[in-house]
Amino acid sequence: MRINQFVARSSNLSRRHADAAIAAGRVTVNGHPAILGDTISDDDRVELDGQPLALVPVHTYLALHKPTGYVTSRRRQGSDPTIYELLPASAQRLRPAGRLDRDSSGLVLLSDDGDFIHRYTHPSFDKRKIYELTLSRSLEPADHKRLQTGVTLSDGPSRVTIERHRGPHVTVSLTEGRNRQLRRTFGALGYDVAALHRTHIGPYSIGKLKSGACHEVTSL
Repeated sequence: MRINQFVARSSNLSRRHADAAIAAGRVTVNGHPAILGDTISDDDRVELDGQPLALVPVHTYLALHKPTGYVTSRRRQGSDPTIYELLPASAQRLRPAGRLDRDSSGLVLLSDDGDFIHRYTHPSFDKRKIYELTLSRSLEPADHKRLQTGVTLSDGPSRVTIERHRGPHVTVSLTEGRNRQLRRTFGALGYDVAALHRTHIGPYSIGKLKSGACHEVTSL
C-alpha cells in the first residue's frame, strides 16, 4: 500500500492532506522520514507527529433475500444449492449472522465483522426477528396463549410473540434463533409450517429486496 493511502485511511486526513504531512516530514516509517510514493508492508511502523498509526478495519455488511431451496452453508448438501451461489465473488468470504433452513425464505445478514456476527446471533443481545408463517390450519386461541407463555422443547422452553394472525397466516417475533425453533414450536402444538419467511432482524428489514438478490447495508 502506498504511504499516503495508508496515512489517509488510518487518520482523519484526506489524501491531499496526507501528502502534505509526508512532504512536511511529519510522517515516519520505522523511524525514518517517509517519502512520497513509498510503499509499506504490514511489518512497517508508521507514525504521524510521533503517534503510531494503524489501519481501521473496513468491513462489509450484506443483506440477502434467501429463496426457498437454498441452504445457509458454504457446502452443498446433496443437490441443494447454497446461498453463496447467489453472492458475488467479492462476498464469498462473508459469514452469515444466523441461518434459515432450506425450506425457509427471507432476510439473511452476512459480514466479515466478527463482533457484528456475535451481536446478531447471541441471544443475550435480544435482536428481535420477525417471521411470516403459513400454518397447516388456523391458530387456535388456546395455542396463542401457550406460545407466549412457553412451549416445552427438548432444548428448553420456546416463547413466541404473536404479532398478528388471520386464519392460518401468522406473523410472529422472537429474540432467539435456535435450530428450526419455530417449526419445532408449532409442531409441538400440532401444526405444520407450510411456509416460513423472515422479514426483519433487529433494525434491518427485507423491504423490497427481490428474492435471490443482495445489497450492502451499514453496521447498526
